[in-house]
Amino acid sequence: MPQAPQQSPLSAPDITSSTMSPKWITHQSHAFKRASLALFLAGFSSFSLIYCVQPLLPEFPAEFGVNAANASLALSLTTGALAFAILLSGALSQSVSRRNLMFISMMLAASCNILAASTQGWFWLLAARTAEGFALGGVPAVAMAYLSEEIEPASLGKAMGLYVGGTAFGAMIGRVGMGLLSAFTSWQVAMYVLGAACIAAAIGFFLLLPPSHNFRPRRMPLSAHLNIWKRQLENRALMRFYFIGAMLTSVFTTVFNYCAFRLVQPPYSLGRTAVSMIFLTFALGIIASSYGGTLVDRLGRRATLLIAFPTILVGVLATLSSNLILIVVGIALITIGFFIGHSAASSGVGAAAGNAKSHASALYLLSYYGGASITGWVGGWFWIHAGWNGVAALTAACAAAGIAISLFSVPAHQTAT
Repeated sequence: MPQAPQQSPLSAPDITSSTMSPKWITHQSHAFKRASLALFLAGFSSFSLIYCVQPLLPEFPAEFGVNAANASLALSLTTGALAFAILLSGALSQSVSRRNLMFISMMLAASCNILAASTQGWFWLLAARTAEGFALGGVPAVAMAYLSEEIEPASLGKAMGLYVGGTAFGAMIGRVGMGLLSAFTSWQVAMYVLGAACIAAAIGFFLLLPPSHNFRPRRMPLSAHLNIWKRQLENRALMRFYFIGAMLTSVFTTVFNYCAFRLVQPPYSLGRTAVSMIFLTFALGIIASSYGGTLVDRLGRRATLLIAFPTILVGVLATLSSNLILIVVGIALITIGFFIGHSAASSGVGAAAGNAKSHASALYLLSYYGGASITGWVGGWFWIHAGWNGVAALTAACAAAGIAISLFSVPAHQTAT
């Protein structure tokens, strides 16, 4: 019988029951399959909604009269709102059902996507996208917390990898599907279709996810939440993972934001459909995320991260080539490295957080989406003033910083490896 993980000094009293042995979902059980599929749907829905505008970014300057950096706000405002909403949901999730909170968030976000397709003008499109990001705040951190609380520790890396695989699948379908549908219809019709698909995914999620056994909702005063976050920010193991998350998504989002701008221009002059095909590299992310979870279970998180970040760096350097095939290979390497690294870092947060898992996951995702929002927007100015060389320099520096922090060791009582 698997041993329960030792309590961390960050544990919040009574968030999970301390008087009962944990009732784990084991790897070979029917509940594990249902939970994995449900969280796969949650990952698919949230990431397809977040990133569906990415293949449209090169179209927005002509349609709305904005530059590349401002066009990226259609994504950056979504991830920025999501980052702050995650903090609120991390606290709220301690007093309500995890499953209900995620379901409501998924339904509201899908509805906002439909609303975004119905708006007129750039301001209202950005307003709808910001609301969509805020609505999605109830999914990522709570999903990570659910897995960390309910899945047996020996299988957590595998389960987290499957969830991250769902995010990869959603990100791919959101981008590729949006590009293809909008090429043959319009971007508004494509967003309507995606919104309807994500409503269906939310219903499937609610029906599949097993109820929590190791978590009991409990109201906590604001001071208790702030105290937990304060202690988590003093924990070097968690801070290491927070920084890693920010560096991972800084590279990933910035490269995919501006590679489309690069590829629609000469000498490539690719159309919207062809550019959307670049996002098929996310299929590698689906495989890599599951494999990344296995690597964590076998090699530990530090070794896995030291595979992930060098892979990303090599990919960034490959995109400096003018050869289209090498550019695609570079993007594929970045995708593989990103999803391996995200699987390692996200499961590490759950392992280091003790019972206050949703709080720790919220801080991780605040830094994760903060990196996407800030660096993704700043990358636009590098693109405008220095072209792809500037974008590559910015993202290579982030990858190098990720390697450096992955080498950083933490005290034994704070390590999650």
